[in-house]
Amino acid sequence: MRVLGIETSCDETGIAVYDDKKGLLSHALYSQVKLHADYGGVVPELASRDHVRKIVPLIRQALADADMTIEDLDGIAYTKGPGLIGALLVGACVGRALAFSWDKPAIGVHHMEGHLLAPMLEDDVPAFPFLALLVSGGHSMLVGVEGIGRYEVLGESVDDAAGEAFDKTAKLLGLDYPGGPRLAKLAAKGIEKSYRFPRPMTDKPGLNFSFSGLKTFAANTIAAEPKDDQTRANIACAFEEAVVDTLAIKCKRALKQTGYERLVIAGGVSANTRLRASLAEMMKNLGGKVYYPRDEFCTDNGAMIAYAGLQRLKAGQTDDLSVKGQPRWPLDTLAPVD
Repeated sequence: MRVLGIETSCDETGIAVYDDKKGLLSHALYSQVKLHADYGGVVPELASRDHVRKIVPLIRQALADADMTIEDLDGIAYTKGPGLIGALLVGACVGRALAFSWDKPAIGVHHMEGHLLAPMLEDDVPAFPFLALLVSGGHSMLVGVEGIGRYEVLGESVDDAAGEAFDKTAKLLGLDYPGGPRLAKLAAKGIEKSYRFPRPMTDKPGLNFSFSGLKTFAANTIAAEPKDDQTRANIACAFEEAVVDTLAIKCKRALKQTGYERLVIAGGVSANTRLRASLAEMMKNLGGKVYYPRDEFCTDNGAMIAYAGLQRLKAGQTDDLSVKGQPRWPLDTLAPVD
């Protein structure tokens, strides 16, 4: 079975073709980073308009790269939610329209399920069950995964997501958008333990996250300290250490609670090298293993949507002709794939 995947949930247009026997045949991605940089963040209306401009050329490119025609496809998967409603509707309208005109089945995919299953695109894939840490600009959550569609949300952020906190703190440090990767690069120049930032909600039971207070602590520290380059790097380092430690503490707590021996990390923040190293060391000490997608599949992409959609289409799940976007869509409401 060969499925075309369409991702337009935020500021990246991703298209891919996935074959259940040969694997990933092609993927094309267009990032809107330069478009939104002048505004310091994503402007929803501009994002939607840019998806309209890029989506059809990228579909043509992905099909050409896969050496395929429309007739070779067996289905279409598009991101249905969560995300920016305007951006979601671009992908949903195009995906649903193409499926109708080409007489192919179509399925709307949950964006976070795509991230959760992104490590399945690699050669070394995790077996079920496993614990998933999903960390991005819009989400931070711990999910118990018994199988595709069999999810239990164990904990999530009660305010800012980890990636959002990274971006906001980067802006306070005078870094350009997108701030998260730039903050991590600056943190690599910092002297560890120069500052001690709090590890929020780690002294309380439970698996929820809160990064808003940590961001405020960083803002107060930045305002009170000199603005030289080394001090800024030291603050960035301390902030990154605090986020990584918090995520690791919560993961260890969740692994103990579930008894799982495998940990998946996915989403944009999962590309952070300090986080990967910390969780890899933790899992080694626990006798388990950590899995994550390659860097290009940590951020939003069409490959993860094609893969997730293929699993549901193979199980006989399809959507009707209505075009829907769900900006809010709880992960644990998804139907299981038997």
